[in-house]
Amino acid sequence: MATHFHKKPNLYPAHVQLKVSDIVRSIEYYTTVIGFKVLQQTETEAYLTADGQTSLVSLVEVQNAQPLKQGFAGLYHLALLLPSRKDLGNIVQHFVNLNVRIGAADHDVSEALYLNDPDGNGIEIYIDRHESEWTWNQDEQVHMVTEQLNFQPILAAADGNWNGLPADTVMGHVHLSVVNLDKSEQFYTNVLDYNVVTRYGAQALFVSTGKYHHHFGLNTWNSNNGHAPTNDMVGLKSFTVVLKDAQYAEEVKQSLTTNGFIVENFTEAPAYGGTQLFSTVDPNGLRIIFTLDGE
Repeated sequence: MATHFHKKPNLYPAHVQLKVSDIVRSIEYYTTVIGFKVLQQTETEAYLTADGQTSLVSLVEVQNAQPLKQGFAGLYHLALLLPSRKDLGNIVQHFVNLNVRIGAADHDVSEALYLNDPDGNGIEIYIDRHESEWTWNQDEQVHMVTEQLNFQPILAAADGNWNGLPADTVMGHVHLSVVNLDKSEQFYTNVLDYNVVTRYGAQALFVSTGKYHHHFGLNTWNSNNGHAPTNDMVGLKSFTVVLKDAQYAEEVKQSLTTNGFIVENFTEAPAYGGTQLFSTVDPNGLRIIFTLDGE
C-alpha cells in the first residue's frame, strides 16, 4: 500500500465521527464484524482503533435517534484502506465465516467491499492497486469504473490469520451525500484546495490532492436538492481533515472567511483524530474539523 497519499502535504481525512442509535449494538458490530478494537469508551461514546493508539472512527449515541432518510446530506460511506491484498482476503474470509452479507466492486484503481452498519451507515473496505497501474487522461482525470470483483485472487492471497483490522489501516477516503454538486465542487476545489479527478455525469464527482484517486467522493444520488442532516438523525456528525502546517491553516481560515463560511471551535469535536485547530460547515451542512496532527 502506498502511504504518501495519506500523509502531509496532502489534505487527507483522518477521522470520522458517527451518530448511532444504540452504542452497545454499534460497538459489537464494529469490533466483531469490522475488526476494530475499543480505544476509549463511555456510556454514550466510543473511540475505535486499528493500531491501539489512534482512532479512525468514533461513535456517539443520540437520544431518540431518527433513522437515516433519503433527501438529506450526510455520509454515503467511510472507506477503510487496508495495507495489502492478503489483508483484504483475510477479511473476506472473516465475513464468509460470520455469514455477513457484503457488496463488492472492482474500480480499476482499487478493489472494494461494501457493508452497512446497524444504523445504515455505509462502510467501504478496500485496497489500492499500485498507482503505476492507474490510468490518467490528458485532462488529469483518473479512470475509475464499477465492475464485478474477482474474489479468486483475493482469497488466494489470504493466509487465514484474521486478528482484526491491520494496525496500518487508514481512513482512505470519505464519500459524502451532498444536496448540490455545483456548490460542493466550488467549496472543495475553490475554497479548499482539492482537485476534481473524476466525474460521473452530473450526479457525482471525486476530488483529491497529490493525484490520489480520491480523498473525497461527492454525490447527489439520494440527496439532490435535499436538506442538511438534523442533530438527532443517525449518520455523520463530523469528519477531520489534516492540514500540512500552521501557515497553510491560516490560509484555509482566510479562504473560508472570505467565501462566507464560518470558522469556529466545534465543542463536540472528537477527542482523537487530531487536536482541533478550527472547524467549519460545508455547503451541505456537514461539519469539518481541521487539525495539524498527522504524518
